[in-house]
Amino acid sequence: MTTPLNTERYSYRARWFHWVMAALIVLAYALILSRSQFAKGTDLRTFVVQSHFWVGIVVLIMAFFRVAERHRHTPPGVTPPLEGILRLAATLSHYALYAFLFAQPLLGLFTVLLERGALPVPLTSLTIPAPFDIAKDTAQTLEHFHVLLGTIFYYVIGLHVVAAVWHHFVRKDNTVRRMV
Repeated sequence: MTTPLNTERYSYRARWFHWVMAALIVLAYALILSRSQFAKGTDLRTFVVQSHFWVGIVVLIMAFFRVAERHRHTPPGVTPPLEGILRLAATLSHYALYAFLFAQPLLGLFTVLLERGALPVPLTSLTIPAPFDIAKDTAQTLEHFHVLLGTIFYYVIGLHVVAAVWHHFVRKDNTVRRMV
């Protein structure tokens, strides 16, 4: 059952999840993009890549709690309300962003588990074993989709930011104020 708390803003938890997860997603992108700054096989490059894995896992775990929070509390309405194509675009983009929060980390996780047979723990020699056998061809396919989805979501995330700016400065509605 959903419970409205404040009809003008998202709940504190929803806002916390939004901003912490946004920061983690930026960190995940920054980590994987910075790996090329370090020579292959070096401890620093290994740390950066493994940190990318674990940031993705944290995003995945938080996504479950974020969805639960969204179901617990009805999101505040946009004032003035969105109608027609604007409402459809907002709904579709939010579904896409939520799908990304689950699909991207899962693709990355399964890529690592199928390629390496275990998930390494950064700064240790510990690994979490995969519950299935190594399948490098499947891992390669999943990695392709992980990279493709990551590239697509540069644009989806950019569109999300541009839409927020447009709502705030052009449409002058409460879309941004609801999340801050």
